[in-house]
Amino acid sequence: MQLRPLETYDVSADRGFLCKYDAARVALPDSLDTIRHFAMSLPDRIVTGRARRDIERLEEVPAAALEAIGDDAVLRAALVHYAFLAQAYVWCEDEVPAKLPRTIARPLWALAGRVGQPPILTYSQYVLDNWSCIDQDGPVDLANTRMVQPFIAGQDEAWFVLVHVAIEAAAGRMLARIPAAIAAADAGAIDTLTAELEAMLGVWDEMQAAFNRMPERCDPYIYFQRVRPWIHGWKDNPAMPDGIVYEGVEEACGRPQSFRGQTGSQSSIVPVMDALLAIGHGHDPLRGYLDELHVYRPPGHRAFIDEVRAASSVRETVARVRDPSLTEAYNDCLERLTRFRTRHLEYAASYIHKQSRGTAGNATDVGTGGTPFMKYLKKHRDEANAHRL
Repeated sequence: MQLRPLETYDVSADRGFLCKYDAARVALPDSLDTIRHFAMSLPDRIVTGRARRDIERLEEVPAAALEAIGDDAVLRAALVHYAFLAQAYVWCEDEVPAKLPRTIARPLWALAGRVGQPPILTYSQYVLDNWSCIDQDGPVDLANTRMVQPFIAGQDEAWFVLVHVAIEAAAGRMLARIPAAIAAADAGAIDTLTAELEAMLGVWDEMQAAFNRMPERCDPYIYFQRVRPWIHGWKDNPAMPDGIVYEGVEEACGRPQSFRGQTGSQSSIVPVMDALLAIGHGHDPLRGYLDELHVYRPPGHRAFIDEVRAASSVRETVARVRDPSLTEAYNDCLERLTRFRTRHLEYAASYIHKQSRGTAGNATDVGTGGTPFMKYLKKHRDEANAHRL
C-alpha cells in the first residue's frame, strides 16, 4: 500500500499536525464578530464571575450564517471560540449546569460536525488550531509563538499549550520521513530504511527538549488549580455522571450527551509512530479507550494513522533481515518513544497525581479524558519498551 501525499492528510513537514494557517490572522465573517470578541474576553469575564450569566445572554448566530462558511480555516477558527465558550460555561462556577444553552450548543454541534469531530473542546481546538507566530517570517517554536484563544490568559496556561505546539511543529520533519521509510521497507532497501530511522532520532531529541521545558513557565500547582479545570470533558467525569444536554440540538433528542475532555493523548504523533513501528496494545479497557480517542482527532490525521498502520512493514523487515545497524536504529526509535512516554508519565505524576485539594470535576486520579491516567500511561510506556528486537 502506497501512502498518499502528506498534504492530503492535513500534515506538513514544517508544521506536522498543526494547522497550516496562522490562527490569529483568520478573518471571520461579520456574523461571528460578537462571538469572537466575547470568547476573547473570557479571561475578564471568568475573573469577575460573570461568564456563565453573560454567555446565557448571547444571541444565537443563525444556522444559515454558519452553513455559508466554506473555508476550512474559518470553520476551525469559529469552532475554537465556541468550544472555549462551552468549556467556560460548564466549569466557571462550582455548580455544574445540566445543559449547554442553545446559543452555544447548536453552533458547537454544527461546526464540530462540519469538521468531523465531537462537539466538545478537543486537542485540535486547544492546541493544533490555537497558535500564532509573533514574527510571521520566523519559525514555529517556543521563542516565536503565542496562544490565541485563552481561558484565563496566564503564563502557565499559554506555556502549557505552546510547549505542545513546539512539539507538534518539530514532529513534522519526522512525519515527512514516514512514506520513504515504508517504501524502503517494502523494497528491502536496508541502507535507506536505516538512514530514515536514524534521521528520526534527532527529531525525537528536539521534541524531547521542548517537552523538558514544561516546568520553566508552567508550575504544577498553578496548572492543576488554574489551567486543568477548564479542559475536562463530560464523560466518565465524577462531577457529570450523566453528561450534559445540548439544548436545541435535534439530533440529541434532549438527552444528555457524554464526550471526553481534551487530552494530550489525542495528539496523533505517538499513535502514528506506534503504527509505523508496529507497536500494539493489548485488548483490554485501555485498548478500548485508545480506539475511542481516535474519533476525537481530525479526519485527515485519523486516516494517516490508519493508512500508516496498514502500509508499514518496517518491524517485519527489521526482524527478517537482522541487519545490526538497522536493528539498532529501530530499537533507538523505540527508546526515544519510550523516553517521551516516560516524561509524560513523570509530568502526570507531578502536575496531577501529587496535587492536593482535588474536586469531583478536577480529581487527582482521573485524567481530563476521563481515565485512570497513571495506570494507562505506564502501560503504554511498558508496552512500547517491550517491542525491542
